[in-house]
Amino acid sequence: MRPVRTTAAALLSSALVASAAVTATAAEAADAPAQDAAPVDYHEWRSPDDWRQGTANGTAVTPAGLTIGRPAGTTTHTEPGLGTRTYEYASWTSPRHAPGFPATQLVASWNADTPEGTWLEVAMRGHTAAGTDTAWYVLGRWAAKDTDIKRTSVTGQSDVDGMVDVDTYQTAAGTRLVGYDLRVTLYRRVGLAASPTLSMVGAMTSAIPDRFTVPTSPSGGAWGIELPVPRYSQNTHAGRYPQYGGGGENWCSPTSTEMVVEYWGRGPSRHDLSWVDPGYSDPSVDHAARFTYDHAYEGTGNWPFNTAYAATYGLWGHITRLGSLTELEQYTKRGIPVITSQSFLASELDGAGYGTAGHIMVVIGFTPTGDVIVNDPASPNNTAVRHVYKRAQFETVWQRTKRILANGATGSGPGGVAYIITPPGTRLPAAPARDTAE
Repeated sequence: MRPVRTTAAALLSSALVASAAVTATAAEAADAPAQDAAPVDYHEWRSPDDWRQGTANGTAVTPAGLTIGRPAGTTTHTEPGLGTRTYEYASWTSPRHAPGFPATQLVASWNADTPEGTWLEVAMRGHTAAGTDTAWYVLGRWAAKDTDIKRTSVTGQSDVDGMVDVDTYQTAAGTRLVGYDLRVTLYRRVGLAASPTLSMVGAMTSAIPDRFTVPTSPSGGAWGIELPVPRYSQNTHAGRYPQYGGGGENWCSPTSTEMVVEYWGRGPSRHDLSWVDPGYSDPSVDHAARFTYDHAYEGTGNWPFNTAYAATYGLWGHITRLGSLTELEQYTKRGIPVITSQSFLASELDGAGYGTAGHIMVVIGFTPTGDVIVNDPASPNNTAVRHVYKRAQFETVWQRTKRILANGATGSGPGGVAYIITPPGTRLPAAPARDTAE
């Protein structure tokens, strides 16, 4: 389970749309479905030309991405349970990116390779509509494995401009971002020749109004398409590895991510899985949970940690928001399953049989009448994972930004969150035209 934000700042957040500014053609952009939706922008840096546009402090540009060149210096880092070590470091700061509207929220994504003895940190700095720069906020300390650092978000980051809630920067009331910089710092133990390699860093910014309901969207052309995504149940893992969240409802995100990773023919090797109890079924789910686990959050639902995990198997992954099922269908038509976030009462999603403050599942297709076919990991076994949910109900519990709780209080909603995971170079649908007014 990934609880939807319940802080005061969270109630201001939400979202909608976007795809990578990666490979859409002008013709595709013209054909993209128009939406009357709040603005969302996803922007990334990936190519050698992109890296050269930023400010390097000890990094080197290679065909595979950014690495440590001549280190900028050394530093010590103490990791609880792992001790104190000395690292060389180098950093890269992006050019300032303007999303084109005053944003209230930012979520970063990254893809990287971190050999043993290496790790990285991702941070952001906003530029406000008042003309000032915010402080730098850390959005994650990350490594593919867990022998050098304990992969973690950073708590306690809050000031007059905004706050970090796990993986998401949220502006304070009255503050809006009209630009931002990303900074990635690469670390390796002194004496090692290996380096982390950053192959992509990007961010999704958004400004979403409060809404309890959304209109049901028309067909996007994918009705009758169903993708053959493997099925894994999170519930069959209940009680396993409490140090990584204990399975069951806590593992919806890595279970969904692993389904999509394996759909693309990737995933952990037998050697990778050798640490898992040989008596356990579906060990790749246990593996995904371990290597998406956020030690500060104490869970596996950190969004960019999941897409970064997928990228360790040679895939591309990022977090964005989509504005409707019509828009999501453009991915289905291209054979791309989309991982989505939902929150709902048991009475709000017929056939689910449960309610949740936050849950992740995989949209794998649509019935001939437009209802949504999902792999819902909150199922008793793998066979039962396939579900069909009513289009209007599913769209509401995925797209809304506010909801009424069982006790009558107001809670926050997911606002169209989506994990996009594909093979390298996959052409993504063009983002639809957006209203950039606040």
